[in-house]
Amino acid sequence: MRTLLNIIWLVFSGFWLALGYAIAGILCFIFIITIPFGIACFRIAGYALWPFGYRVTERHDSGAASLVGNVIWLIVAGIWITLGHITAGIAFCLTIIGIPFGIAHFKLIPVSLMPLGREVVPTSNGLPHYRWS
Repeated sequence: MRTLLNIIWLVFSGFWLALGYAIAGILCFIFIITIPFGIACFRIAGYALWPFGYRVTERHDSGAASLVGNVIWLIVAGIWITLGHITAGIAFCLTIIGIPFGIAHFKLIPVSLMPLGREVVPTSNGLPHYRWS
């Protein structure tokens, strides 16, 4: 089922999202100082290309540099990208068939809002993993 959802996602959203994030990553690599943002863009591009079966987790070994970078990212790009994912998620959720794809857009919000100090990991069964603490 994950593969089918990923293929449909790739056609309707994934390719264009991944392309946009990859172009942003290339632009970030052109300006040397923004290379950490470029790495984050490529990580998000891979997740945006094939989101079903993966989840985003926080890296607990990230330090103050990630916090500062996330604040800069939030101001420059994070808010606008997040608004795009919210809009697309709501639009997909207007139809019953589009609900899984709307949820996939909502899953992209945390990593697009603050990408540094996060990593994309596979889920064991394709369902999101939630920790209650």
